[in-house]
Amino acid sequence: MRFSVLASGSTGNSIYIENDEHAFLVDAGLSTRKLEKLLGEVDRNMKGLDGIFITHEHSDHIRGLGVTARKYGVPVYANEKTWKAMDGLVGNIPAEQRFEFDMETVKTFGSFDVQSFAVSHDAADPMFYVFHENGRKLVLITDTGYVSDRMKGWIQGADAYVFESNHDVSMLQMGRYPWNVKRRILSDVGHVSNEDAAVAMSEVVAEKETRIYLSHLSKDNNMKDLARLSVSQTLETCGIRTGEFVHLFDTDAEQPTELVTV
Repeated sequence: MRFSVLASGSTGNSIYIENDEHAFLVDAGLSTRKLEKLLGEVDRNMKGLDGIFITHEHSDHIRGLGVTARKYGVPVYANEKTWKAMDGLVGNIPAEQRFEFDMETVKTFGSFDVQSFAVSHDAADPMFYVFHENGRKLVLITDTGYVSDRMKGWIQGADAYVFESNHDVSMLQMGRYPWNVKRRILSDVGHVSNEDAAVAMSEVVAEKETRIYLSHLSKDNNMKDLARLSVSQTLETCGIRTGEFVHLFDTDAEQPTELVTV
């Protein structure tokens, strides 16, 4: 399978995943025009999509969903509570394009098995996804206030991760956000910090070549270099030296990552 993080951050999120048979987006948190442009930058287009999987109803994950689904006739998958939460936010998506994807279940698309799992975030029923194909495993996990033991069970031993590394705690505490926003981000239903993300990574990576894409970085309370340094140092403290079998990669709010094979 191949994937590209098209965009990641508080302004919009979308990930493209394909194999030789199928192609999907996870989330459509940017305008349809922007999504078309980002896909074009990895030499792909919307007409090849077989579905869009939704993680939760926050605008940075569904901003372009309605227009994209209607324009291209793409099937959309979300759980029941998320569908209800999206009512009035995405316009009318035809019934024949609406599919329920229950929490902690698996849907099969040819050689793809797509597994959903719960995260801890202040949304109706947030969930993320694990893609399996021919013994290879891609994990997507952002927008969670912490990584529970149950989550770690779902995401153990992947070949690639798109893993939230949202903020530097000191930058957040010293920053301009009002206290109620800071408290929400730091809570169990907010976002994981660089250090907490790295500790969770250390508990799930296997001793094999593993790509970790640091994602959903706060534009006000983090920086790419700082996230990479913090995660690398924390992993080393946990006994994992990056560059040996674990490799860290940046994501961006405006530029897609290279389309790579897992």
